[in-house]
Amino acid sequence: MRVLAIIHQRDAGPGVFARAVAARGDALEEWHPPEDPEPPRSDYHAVMVFGGAMNTHEHDGHPWLQREKAFLGELIETGMPLLGVCLGSQLLAEAAGGAAQRATEPEIGWREITLEPAAAGDPVLGSMPDRFQSFQWHSYEAVAPAGATVLARTPVCSQAYRLEDRPIWGIQFHAEVTLEDAQSWIEGYRADPDAAGIDPVAFAEQTRAAIGGSNEIGEALCGRFLEHAAAARGAGIERAPLG
Repeated sequence: MRVLAIIHQRDAGPGVFARAVAARGDALEEWHPPEDPEPPRSDYHAVMVFGGAMNTHEHDGHPWLQREKAFLGELIETGMPLLGVCLGSQLLAEAAGGAAQRATEPEIGWREITLEPAAAGDPVLGSMPDRFQSFQWHSYEAVAPAGATVLARTPVCSQAYRLEDRPIWGIQFHAEVTLEDAQSWIEGYRADPDAAGIDPVAFAEQTRAAIGGSNEIGEALCGRFLEHAAAARGAGIERAPLG
Protein backbone atom coordinates (compact mmCIF):
# COMPACT_ATOMS: atom_id res chain seq x y z
CA MET A 1 0.00 0.00 0.00
CA ARG A 2 0.94 3.63 -0.40
CA VAL A 3 0.42 5.54 2.85
CA LEU A 4 0.39 9.33 3.13
CA ALA A 5 1.64 11.06 6.30
CA ILE A 6 0.39 14.65 6.70
CA ILE A 7 3.00 16.47 8.78
CA HIS A 8 2.54 19.98 10.16
CA GLN A 9 5.97 20.51 11.72
CA ARG A 10 9.26 18.67 11.39
CA ASP A 11 9.47 17.45 14.99
CA ALA A 12 5.91 16.04 14.94
CA GLY A 13 6.12 13.39 12.27
CA PRO A 14 5.05 9.74 12.06
CA GLY A 15 7.50 8.55 14.72
CA VAL A 16 6.97 4.88 15.53
CA PHE A 17 4.04 4.72 13.10
CA ALA A 18 6.69 4.77 10.37
CA ARG A 19 8.03 1.51 11.83
CA ALA A 20 4.61 -0.10 11.46
CA VAL A 21 4.46 1.00 7.82
CA ALA A 22 7.94 -0.37 7.15
CA ALA A 23 7.21 -3.65 8.94
CA ARG A 24 4.37 -4.31 6.52
CA GLY A 25 6.47 -3.38 3.51
CA ASP A 26 4.21 -0.44 2.68
CA ALA A 27 5.46 2.82 1.19
CA LEU A 28 5.25 5.97 3.34
CA GLU A 29 5.16 9.38 1.67
CA GLU A 30 4.94 12.77 3.36
CA TRP A 31 2.95 15.91 2.70
CA HIS A 32 3.84 19.12 4.56
CA PRO A 33 0.83 21.44 4.07
CA PRO A 34 2.69 24.60 5.24
CA GLU A 35 5.23 24.10 2.45
CA ASP A 36 4.00 21.77 -0.30
CA PRO A 37 1.22 21.66 -2.91
CA GLU A 38 -1.53 19.12 -2.35
CA PRO A 39 -0.72 15.56 -3.40
CA PRO A 40 -3.07 13.64 -5.71
CA ARG A 41 -5.88 12.26 -3.58
CA SER A 42 -6.24 9.03 -5.53
CA ASP A 43 -2.59 7.98 -5.16
CA TYR A 44 -2.92 6.56 -1.62
CA HIS A 45 -4.59 3.69 0.17
CA ALA A 46 -4.45 5.14 3.71
CA VAL A 47 -3.72 8.55 5.24
CA MET A 48 -2.38 9.50 8.69
CA VAL A 49 -2.62 13.07 10.02
CA PHE A 50 -0.21 14.16 12.76
CA GLY A 51 0.11 16.88 15.38
CA GLY A 52 1.41 20.41 15.61
CA ALA A 53 1.66 23.40 17.93
CA MET A 54 -1.02 25.32 16.01
CA ASN A 55 -4.77 25.02 16.63
CA THR A 56 -7.47 24.29 14.07
CA HIS A 57 -8.98 27.80 14.15
CA GLU A 58 -5.71 29.73 13.70
CA HIS A 59 -6.24 30.41 10.01
CA ASP A 60 -4.64 33.88 10.03
CA GLY A 61 -1.27 32.55 11.13
CA HIS A 62 -1.62 29.27 9.24
CA PRO A 63 -3.71 29.88 6.10
CA TRP A 64 -3.01 26.35 4.83
CA LEU A 65 -5.31 24.96 7.56
CA GLN A 66 -8.41 25.78 5.50
CA ARG A 67 -6.95 24.00 2.48
CA GLU A 68 -6.05 20.94 4.53
CA LYS A 69 -9.51 20.70 6.09
CA ALA A 70 -11.07 20.78 2.61
CA PHE A 71 -8.61 18.07 1.50
CA LEU A 72 -9.55 15.89 4.48
CA GLY A 73 -13.25 16.47 3.89
CA GLU A 74 -12.89 15.14 0.36
CA LEU A 75 -11.01 12.08 1.59
CA ILE A 76 -13.74 11.42 4.17
CA GLU A 77 -16.35 11.49 1.43
CA THR A 78 -14.45 8.89 -0.59
CA GLY A 79 -14.17 6.50 2.39
CA MET A 80 -10.38 6.72 2.56
CA PRO A 81 -8.98 5.00 5.70
CA LEU A 82 -7.79 7.85 7.94
CA LEU A 83 -6.03 8.03 11.30
CA GLY A 84 -5.59 11.40 13.04
CA VAL A 85 -3.31 12.10 16.01
CA CYS A 86 -3.82 15.07 18.40
CA LEU A 87 -4.17 18.08 16.06
CA GLY A 88 -4.84 15.53 13.31
CA SER A 89 -7.79 14.10 15.24
CA GLN A 90 -9.19 17.61 15.72
CA LEU A 91 -8.81 18.44 12.02
CA LEU A 92 -10.55 15.20 11.06
CA ALA A 93 -13.38 15.92 13.50
CA GLU A 94 -13.93 19.37 12.00
CA ALA A 95 -13.73 18.07 8.43
CA ALA A 96 -16.37 15.45 9.28
CA GLY A 97 -18.81 17.94 10.79
CA GLY A 98 -17.61 17.92 14.41
CA ALA A 99 -15.47 20.52 16.12
CA ALA A 100 -12.35 21.28 18.11
CA GLN A 101 -12.56 23.25 21.34
CA ARG A 102 -10.40 24.20 24.28
CA ALA A 103 -10.39 21.42 26.84
CA THR A 104 -11.37 22.11 30.44
CA GLU A 105 -7.64 21.95 31.23
CA PRO A 106 -4.45 21.22 29.31
CA GLU A 107 -3.11 17.67 29.38
CA ILE A 108 0.68 17.87 29.23
CA GLY A 109 2.48 14.86 30.63
CA TRP A 110 1.70 11.20 31.13
CA ARG A 111 -1.97 10.36 31.68
CA GLU A 112 -3.90 7.15 32.13
CA ILE A 113 -6.41 6.41 29.38
CA THR A 114 -9.42 4.15 29.89
CA LEU A 115 -11.09 2.36 27.00
CA GLU A 116 -14.84 2.73 26.71
CA PRO A 117 -17.02 -0.40 26.49
CA ALA A 118 -17.75 0.61 22.88
CA ALA A 119 -14.10 -0.09 22.03
CA ALA A 120 -14.64 -3.85 22.40
CA GLY A 121 -14.35 -5.35 18.96
CA ASP A 122 -13.00 -2.17 17.36
CA PRO A 123 -10.40 -3.26 14.79
CA VAL A 124 -7.87 -0.60 15.83
CA LEU A 125 -8.35 -0.02 19.57
CA GLY A 126 -10.26 -3.12 20.61
CA SER A 127 -7.22 -5.23 21.51
CA MET A 128 -5.50 -2.52 23.56
CA PRO A 129 -5.25 -2.71 27.37
CA ASP A 130 -8.35 -1.44 29.18
CA ARG A 131 -6.10 1.12 30.89
CA PHE A 132 -2.72 2.38 29.74
CA GLN A 133 -0.33 5.31 30.16
CA SER A 134 -0.13 7.82 27.32
CA PHE A 135 2.03 10.79 26.37
CA GLN A 136 -0.15 13.90 26.14
CA TRP A 137 0.49 17.43 24.91
CA HIS A 138 -2.67 19.32 24.07
CA SER A 139 -4.89 22.16 25.25
CA TYR A 140 -7.69 21.59 22.74
CA GLU A 141 -9.81 18.49 22.20
CA ALA A 142 -11.67 16.92 19.31
CA VAL A 143 -15.46 16.91 19.45
CA ALA A 144 -16.45 14.07 17.16
CA PRO A 145 -19.46 14.58 14.87
CA ALA A 146 -22.89 13.15 15.58
CA GLY A 147 -22.97 9.41 15.16
CA ALA A 148 -19.28 8.89 15.92
CA THR A 149 -18.31 6.39 18.60
CA VAL A 150 -16.08 7.48 21.49
CA LEU A 151 -13.60 4.69 22.20
CA ALA A 152 -11.40 6.02 25.03
CA ARG A 153 -11.25 8.80 27.63
CA THR A 154 -9.31 10.49 30.37
CA PRO A 155 -11.14 12.45 33.09
CA VAL A 156 -10.50 15.57 30.98
CA CYS A 157 -11.78 14.59 27.54
CA SER A 158 -12.38 12.02 24.85
CA GLN A 159 -9.15 10.36 23.72
CA ALA A 160 -10.27 8.31 20.72
CA TYR A 161 -13.22 8.10 18.36
CA ARG A 162 -14.31 6.31 15.21
CA LEU A 163 -16.65 7.72 12.60
CA GLU A 164 -19.81 5.74 12.01
CA ASP A 165 -19.53 3.16 9.20
CA ARG A 166 -16.23 4.59 7.98
CA PRO A 167 -12.61 3.48 8.47
CA ILE A 168 -11.71 6.77 10.17
CA TRP A 169 -10.20 7.12 13.64
CA GLY A 170 -8.94 10.01 15.74
CA ILE A 171 -6.75 9.71 18.82
CA GLN A 172 -5.90 12.64 21.10
CA PHE A 173 -2.87 11.01 22.74
CA HIS A 174 0.57 10.80 21.13
CA ALA A 175 0.89 7.09 20.43
CA GLU A 176 3.40 7.89 17.67
CA VAL A 177 5.93 10.03 19.52
CA THR A 178 9.54 8.83 19.80
CA LEU A 179 11.83 9.48 22.74
CA GLU A 180 13.86 11.94 20.65
CA ASP A 181 10.85 14.03 19.65
CA ALA A 182 9.36 13.90 23.15
CA GLN A 183 12.63 15.13 24.62
CA SER A 184 12.72 17.96 22.06
CA TRP A 185 9.19 19.07 23.00
CA ILE A 186 10.02 18.96 26.70
CA GLU A 187 13.21 20.97 26.22
CA GLY A 188 11.22 23.63 24.34
CA TYR A 189 8.25 23.66 26.71
CA ARG A 190 8.53 27.42 27.34
CA ALA A 191 7.18 28.02 23.82
CA ASP A 192 3.79 26.74 25.00
CA PRO A 193 2.12 29.07 27.53
CA ASP A 194 -0.06 26.17 28.74
CA ALA A 195 3.07 24.23 29.74
CA ALA A 196 4.36 26.92 32.09
CA GLY A 197 3.74 24.89 35.24
CA ILE A 198 5.38 21.61 34.26
CA ASP A 199 8.55 20.22 35.84
CA PRO A 200 10.67 19.49 32.75
CA VAL A 201 13.19 17.35 34.63
CA ALA A 202 10.53 15.09 36.15
CA PHE A 203 8.63 14.98 32.85
CA ALA A 204 11.79 13.92 30.99
CA GLU A 205 12.58 11.23 33.56
CA GLN A 206 9.08 9.81 33.38
CA THR A 207 9.23 9.88 29.60
CA ARG A 208 12.46 7.90 29.48
CA ALA A 209 10.89 5.31 31.79
CA ALA A 210 7.53 5.04 30.02
CA ILE A 211 8.23 5.63 26.34
CA GLY A 212 9.18 2.03 25.53
CA GLY A 213 5.80 0.64 26.53
CA SER A 214 4.01 3.53 24.85
CA ASN A 215 5.90 2.92 21.61
CA GLU A 216 4.92 -0.75 21.62
CA ILE A 217 1.26 0.20 22.03
CA GLY A 218 1.53 2.88 19.34
CA GLU A 219 3.27 0.74 16.76
CA ALA A 220 0.74 -2.05 17.27
CA LEU A 221 -2.17 0.42 17.01
CA CYS A 222 -0.86 1.76 13.71
CA GLY A 223 -0.25 -1.77 12.45
CA ARG A 224 -3.88 -2.69 13.07
CA PHE A 225 -5.05 0.46 11.26
CA LEU A 226 -2.93 -0.46 8.25
CA GLU A 227 -4.13 -4.06 8.33
CA HIS A 228 -7.73 -2.84 8.33
CA ALA A 229 -7.02 -0.53 5.39
CA ALA A 230 -5.30 -3.34 3.49
CA ALA A 231 -8.13 -5.79 4.21
CA ALA A 232 -10.69 -3.32 2.86
CA ARG A 233 -8.60 -2.88 -0.26
CA GLY A 234 -8.07 -6.63 -0.64
CA ALA A 235 -11.78 -7.24 -0.29
CA GLY A 236 -12.36 -4.96 -3.23
CA ILE A 237 -14.20 -2.28 -1.26
CA GLU A 238 -14.11 0.68 -3.61
CA ARG A 239 -13.95 4.25 -2.43
CA ALA A 240 -16.37 6.74 -3.90
CA PRO A 241 -14.82 8.81 -6.68
CA LEU A 242 -14.14 12.50 -6.19
CA GLY A 243 -16.23 14.97 -8.10
